[in-house]
Amino acid sequence: MSQKYAASHWGTFRVETHDDQITLHGLPQDAEPAQIAKGWVSAMTNPNARIARPAFRRGWLEGRDTARSGDAEFVQLGWDEASDIVAQELNRVIETHGNQAIFAGSYGWASAGRFHHAQSQLRRFLNTIGGYTGAKNTYSHAAAEVLLPYITGMPHRVFQDQMTSLDLIADHCELLVCFGGISARTAQIASSGTTQHEVTPFLTKLAANGCKIINISPRGSDMDADLQTDWIAPRPGTDTALILALAHEVFTTGKADRDFLRTYTQGADTFEAYVLGRHDGTPKTAQWAAQICDVPAATIKTLAAQMAASRTMISMAWALQRADHGEHPIWAGLALAAILGQIGKPGTGFGFGYGSTTPVGRARKLMDWPSVPQGKNPVADFIPVARITDMLNDAGASYRYDGQTREYPDAKLVWWSGGNPFHHHQDLQKLDAAWRRPETVIVMDHSWTATARRADIVLPTTGPLERCDIMINRRDDALVFMSAVQPRYEQARDDYDILTDIAARMGTQQAYTQGRTTRDWLVHLWEGCGSVARAQGFDLPDFEAFEDTGLVTVPDAYETRVLMDRFVADPAAHPLKTPSGKIEIDCPRIADMGLANCPARPTWIEPAERLGACDPDCLHLISGQPATRLHAQLDMGDAAQASKIHGREPCALHPRAAERFGLEAGDIVLVENDRGACLAGVTLDDRLRPDCIFMATGAWLDLQDIDGRQICVHGNVNVLTLDKGASDLSQGNIAHTALVKISKWTGPLPALRVTRPPELR
Repeated sequence: MSQKYAASHWGTFRVETHDDQITLHGLPQDAEPAQIAKGWVSAMTNPNARIARPAFRRGWLEGRDTARSGDAEFVQLGWDEASDIVAQELNRVIETHGNQAIFAGSYGWASAGRFHHAQSQLRRFLNTIGGYTGAKNTYSHAAAEVLLPYITGMPHRVFQDQMTSLDLIADHCELLVCFGGISARTAQIASSGTTQHEVTPFLTKLAANGCKIINISPRGSDMDADLQTDWIAPRPGTDTALILALAHEVFTTGKADRDFLRTYTQGADTFEAYVLGRHDGTPKTAQWAAQICDVPAATIKTLAAQMAASRTMISMAWALQRADHGEHPIWAGLALAAILGQIGKPGTGFGFGYGSTTPVGRARKLMDWPSVPQGKNPVADFIPVARITDMLNDAGASYRYDGQTREYPDAKLVWWSGGNPFHHHQDLQKLDAAWRRPETVIVMDHSWTATARRADIVLPTTGPLERCDIMINRRDDALVFMSAVQPRYEQARDDYDILTDIAARMGTQQAYTQGRTTRDWLVHLWEGCGSVARAQGFDLPDFEAFEDTGLVTVPDAYETRVLMDRFVADPAAHPLKTPSGKIEIDCPRIADMGLANCPARPTWIEPAERLGACDPDCLHLISGQPATRLHAQLDMGDAAQASKIHGREPCALHPRAAERFGLEAGDIVLVENDRGACLAGVTLDDRLRPDCIFMATGAWLDLQDIDGRQICVHGNVNVLTLDKGASDLSQGNIAHTALVKISKWTGPLPALRVTRPPELR
């Protein structure tokens, strides 16, 4: 009997089925299977969460109104009628407004399967009918995505691929300085799936080898407590000031590697002048940073001396750049690594994203496996991914991005597939109002997310456990056949089948399908994998054998890398792809843009909100990836539901903060600011700064009118976060720049709506 496997963004699992009950088991080679999986099956079989039939918002169907809200009534129709209406609406929008009026950002993590990738399928379909307006960059690391090509000459994907391997850090590093920690929560996940989780074992090995680990984060739990790390807890959003002070110490104590700076960097002298205060009369001393960061000057001086005297790796989490002026902590961290002169050496230098997702730093060959071709989009327009509310509110308005002055398009039809902007976007009440501006909203998903509840047309899709697919990750050493292990829910259909029927009505079915069934496409992809494998010197089994065995391991996949090692070994032969051929600590191209909110070198700029410059009753809100789900996925599963307090998303407070506000564990609190409010259940964490509050992202939005005020009664943290671009360079989101106040909730607890489907008829 063949073994069946289920693969996801949080890992790969052996599937056992007894009496129609599915049990998932971690793979033998996976040292730490993700706890997210504990809620997978229950979420996908929850009848209160799943979408059973095509559904149309009644107000839109009967009168084309745009009064979208989370409590609308829906009318269920058959698939033929639903496909007819969608095709008619697409034709109307295209004929009246043009294809650029279709916005299909469709950002999400729907499936790790290579074929049933929701975003790819939708974009391929839309490209066959004339295209769409899309989105650039990611919510995860947009500020870095735009910045890194300017200062390193490498696109973000290449930069991430070239991260120094974790094994080399474990073998060679003496001091690992982790800005933002290296968290087991985020290390559970991997875009395109994974068969292993090696971050925690790496840290354990590192500590056993005698490496000193320093966690620089407002949360001590951003590193495993068993590692006995040193913990420095600056105020959130002040990392740039701290790094500048470290650079000041290295410069002024004569520890800077002048030869490295002369040979491998551009603009180090200008940066040094800024750090020493020659530009603005303010030396960036340890005492200066101490006032901003709330870290003792002596601690900063000691850390700088340790970094200069040790084989040091500076690790920076993705979270650091999801803040106001988020380009600058990443830029400053790279500059500090250059000042220390340890870039390009095994196990030291600079790293970005270790633990932010599990494959970063994985010692594996990079295999360029095939994917589903999306075709060419005839529409050139796009928006930065986190500027969707601005686009909806300000069609035609100009904005700056990546050295350009652009205009927001006028989106008449929004199509979202396999994602949930009412989870990952900021200032959700602002988005909720803007969401009423388009003429039509179409959502394809398997569950009644907050976005699906705010759609006009809802098309139910299958989930990854209900269809066959292939997990292919270029940074993993296995390929997985994902078996269909549970029946399709009610009338749910694969994205491919839904779009094929609509394409038939649009006259583009042949262009979209190329005459292939789903199985034909899987075989086609596998044949492409075989070609890649043969070029690498090995063979893959035929498709039927792969389908039967379920998992194929790539031979001789182990391969280590050192960031910028070829450049450091011979900068003349291997220059970086920057105008100077070097690391640009001061970047003339950014200087030429004249951006007041993004100077041409790493700079401390006061953020829009921060501790130390606010009402003393404010807390800094830290919103991070949850431990029990992936973003908002599986929030209706057993694991996420078990973590809630009286059905509300938990929030963590230091015991002293709880005492200060008269709270105890298990209390319900109102968390609020000028942007919005939500309810949350109190937990206590003595490894958190007392002036901070931590809430995980991803609780399904449940906005209700309570005494004339909109409150998310379920605990979606993004009703509180600030919707503003990091700068006019990247326009990245700044979710980690937010202040809130809290108070005990003494009224009756409102009944939750998101735990049951909307009204259907």
